[in-house]
Amino acid sequence: MADKQQPHPKKAGPRPPFRQPQQEYPGSEAQMDPRPDFGEESYEGRGLLKDRAAIITGGDSGIGRAVAVAFAREGADIVISYLNEHEDAEETARVVREAGRAAELLPGDIGTPEHCREIVERTIALFGRLDVLVNNAAFQMSYDHITEIPPEEIEHAFRTNIVAMFWLCQAAIPHMKPGSTIVNSTSVQAYDPTPSLMHYAATKAAIVNFTKALAQQLIDDGIRVNAVAPGPVWTPLIPSTFNEDKIREFGKNDPMARPAQPAELAPAYVFLATDESRFVNGEVLGVTGGRPLA
Repeated sequence: MADKQQPHPKKAGPRPPFRQPQQEYPGSEAQMDPRPDFGEESYEGRGLLKDRAAIITGGDSGIGRAVAVAFAREGADIVISYLNEHEDAEETARVVREAGRAAELLPGDIGTPEHCREIVERTIALFGRLDVLVNNAAFQMSYDHITEIPPEEIEHAFRTNIVAMFWLCQAAIPHMKPGSTIVNSTSVQAYDPTPSLMHYAATKAAIVNFTKALAQQLIDDGIRVNAVAPGPVWTPLIPSTFNEDKIREFGKNDPMARPAQPAELAPAYVFLATDESRFVNGEVLGVTGGRPLA
């Protein structure tokens, strides 16, 4: 029997122009047009995370949702941390539970150390263990000039995108045993920043540095730390960041002339979270559709 023909990577998925109107931050996946593909129909697990417990921040939608679905189908129970997008979070939990795994929803702001500790404490109380921490939640906003960025928003971006990673890791690491993994979401913006995303890009560069330093620090504890650097991805961050003209053309000028779908990112997180990558540590895996990491 002939193998099923695979889609051409450059032609897969929706392509610009998109019809999506701009949304208020943090955006809603339920209201996106077209809806992102998070792998509900396509991802098949192999038991690579059987009976492990994972925390995924920003797990309600976008990349976080796709990772939650993939992890569940690999056999993991999931704590889904998110800000306040309850409809999106319930949809993610539905698919995780349909995979036969537990899904716990924890809304709240990771920009406070108290909430970061609560996420970890709830995970241990529920599952008695913590095997994978995915630091994925992020804040992004666009400005034409540095002088337009409100000072409080610069601080908010850093607290959400990188400082929260310190707090979550401080709370999580004492509970993580050898073989556990931490996977951080950085971005191609860390290497090739878009000027209008200056404060977001700066936090993503900090995550690269954080990942490499923490990986060295934890290697004797048997805990690996890596990161994924996505290129353009069709998630709620996009309609909540850009105006309608930019949304309409999002991803058009990248090598594949389209953004990734979240489902196309999830396998990279699975690889870095599982024993398949047991000799990979302190690395940044680019999933950019051909846009080089410098």
